[in-house]
Amino acid sequence: MIKKISSAAIALFFTFAAFAQEVEFTEYDLDNGLHVILHEDNTAPVVTVGVMYHVGAKDEEEGRTGFAHFFEHLLFEGTENIERGEWFNIVAANGGSNNANTTQDRTYYYETFPSNNLELGLWMESERMLHPVINQIGVDTQNEVVKEEKRTRIDNAPYGKIIYSTGISPYMFDKHPYKNSVIGTMKDLDAAQLNEFKAFFDKYYGPNNATLVVAGDIDINDTKDMIKDYFGPIKAKPAVKRVDIKEAPIKETITATEYDDNIQIPAKLFVYRTPGMAERDAYVLNMISSLLTDGKSSRMYKKMVDEEKEALQVLAFNRGQEDYGLYVIGALAMGETPLETLAGSMDEEIEKLQTELISEKEYQKLQNNFENSFVNSNSSVQGIASSLATYNMLYDNTNLINEEIEIYRSITREEIKEVANKYLNKNQRLSLDYLPTPENK
Repeated sequence: MIKKISSAAIALFFTFAAFAQEVEFTEYDLDNGLHVILHEDNTAPVVTVGVMYHVGAKDEEEGRTGFAHFFEHLLFEGTENIERGEWFNIVAANGGSNNANTTQDRTYYYETFPSNNLELGLWMESERMLHPVINQIGVDTQNEVVKEEKRTRIDNAPYGKIIYSTGISPYMFDKHPYKNSVIGTMKDLDAAQLNEFKAFFDKYYGPNNATLVVAGDIDINDTKDMIKDYFGPIKAKPAVKRVDIKEAPIKETITATEYDDNIQIPAKLFVYRTPGMAERDAYVLNMISSLLTDGKSSRMYKKMVDEEKEALQVLAFNRGQEDYGLYVIGALAMGETPLETLAGSMDEEIEKLQTELISEKEYQKLQNNFENSFVNSNSSVQGIASSLATYNMLYDNTNLINEEIEIYRSITREEIKEVANKYLNKNQRLSLDYLPTPENK
């Protein structure tokens, strides 16, 4: 008997098939060094304009941490042609949305508009690059905004020092600026002078240190003409000298304790320094993370949460960065479970990875998980725009938006075992007890 396939199932199949299709794009450089990537998708009348600058927290000078993130806020203040405080009003009045974000390695600004407002998006981003107004009132205003963000996200947020690495990175890096947090310190920002903010902009916010992405309902030739008009006249700036600092290998366990005023449940973490995000081993570590804690059938969840009931929650992730990554494995204690018990269970799972090949069934599940993630990552023009900029700037290969899944497909069970042995060793890690402050116990 032939079973009928519902129309909904057919529609779903073709939807996923369309999303999984190759992302076509055009890329080129303007004379001033601005790298441009265009992706045309006329299925919906929406367009995203994004500009990624190759500047992040790692590019800051000692004693002036937080500058890169500060600019994520400061450059919404206004420009010579956009009055102070009007940026968000202009975007909203034209049916759009916008945001920005900063990492250790880059800063990204973007707007998403109905496609008939493409030119507006290009004009606004060219305004941001060409002549923003950087004055004392803007600096003072955003200083208070950043302080509140730090209080909300880190100081007063449960496990904030884990999520934002402020309780991890200082132990893992001695020389490299990755030891500092992206949000920086308020002491550094308070001490900074207006001329230092202007100098930071002049150094890093040039077209030759940026990638412009336009994705969505566009005409390629018309968009090229508009980009030339709005960005072509902007002059290139001196080339940025990249951070080139090598850390000595970690050769013995670093033992530390961090306290958090905002938690009641302690956590045990192991943290390892790993290669940069573009290295093949980083992809293997991503697969190991999925194997350990992705879903209720994952190894650590099944053992520590379901069977032993010693952990309330488990986590494993590779925090990818341009120069070095951080691989974090951890668990939140259930009830009165000692942290030593959690540590023992995590070590058992690591040892299994180092001594036994994962099963074929687990391997196929991993492949399915990464196939699904790949499909979902390219399911919106906003996501595609961000991916194109990231692959171009931090991986030096824009076409990874299409090719990256092939890297995961090519990773073998043997490689997973090899990488676990290469990086996840006791003498190469931070062993961190993350505890409630004593008065909260």
